[in-house]
Amino acid sequence: MAAGNHSKVTEFILAGLTEAPDLQLPLFLFFLGVYVVTVVGNLSMITLIRLSSHLHTPRYYFLSSLSFIDLCYSTVITPKMLVSFVTEKNIISYPECMPQLYFFAFLIISECHMLALMAYDRCVAICKPLLYNVTMSYQVCSWLVVEVYMMGMIGDTANTGCILRVVFCKDKIVSHYFCDPFPLLELSCSSTYINEVVSLCFSIFNFLAPTLIILGSYVSIIASILQIRSTEGRSKAFSTCSSHILAVTIFYGSAAFVYLQPSNVSSMDQGKVSSVFYTIIVPMLNPLIYSLRNKDVKVALNKIIEKRLSCINEDF
Repeated sequence: MAAGNHSKVTEFILAGLTEAPDLQLPLFLFFLGVYVVTVVGNLSMITLIRLSSHLHTPRYYFLSSLSFIDLCYSTVITPKMLVSFVTEKNIISYPECMPQLYFFAFLIISECHMLALMAYDRCVAICKPLLYNVTMSYQVCSWLVVEVYMMGMIGDTANTGCILRVVFCKDKIVSHYFCDPFPLLELSCSSTYINEVVSLCFSIFNFLAPTLIILGSYVSIIASILQIRSTEGRSKAFSTCSSHILAVTIFYGSAAFVYLQPSNVSSMDQGKVSSVFYTIIVPMLNPLIYSLRNKDVKVALNKIIEKRLSCINEDF
């Protein structure tokens, strides 16, 4: 049937995380608290890295970029999700849905490649410490970050461009708490075969390529650590990677569970629960992981606090 014979959908209704009335208020308060912690944590990390000259290194330059990505894509998703807990119908117009879809995909792809870049940085620092300053110069780091965002833009533009061709004319209810590609495609009355192929190909590439970089980096790191004779030296080298390993495991595990399954296998409810981890929980955890388990960040924070307190005492 021709798409022109259908009346096009101009708005969608986001189903939200759950329809249980008793859970709406508790979930609203919980996710509001998570969002506040996310914003404060990531803004604090970005500010701390910018203010502390001790943290002006490639490692923390990439970490500040990761915090910026986390802050942005949490802001793209969470506020609209919170609306679903306090309104009967969480309506989002088509012109609002497509930008949310675009920026979410752009940022999530960028995060995948940023985590791979951070693994490569640790690999160079541990395996080739004498060449680190040359290999990871400011110019090189800047270009690597630009390439990360370019990868996000290329992958996202292709995916979103295909979705813009789809005619939505079925039920307006999106079985999710944001404009995710797969629930949206279920509302299509035109063929979605090309969309599914393009989405699967780019999902595999944007997960597989960074995953291979991360695995290759950690194989080299482990080989180098095993050559260190002292137990203290091994522990110190491994401690610089432990935070990143934890962040990668949580992010890739939950994202892969959602996007690397065929649509006829994955459950939408399971997908929504898994999506909560990498869209809402991970952006909150990352600044906590990289601060609570990092001596450099703790030292920098203490110095800034002491400096501010001394300034206050001088004023009095």
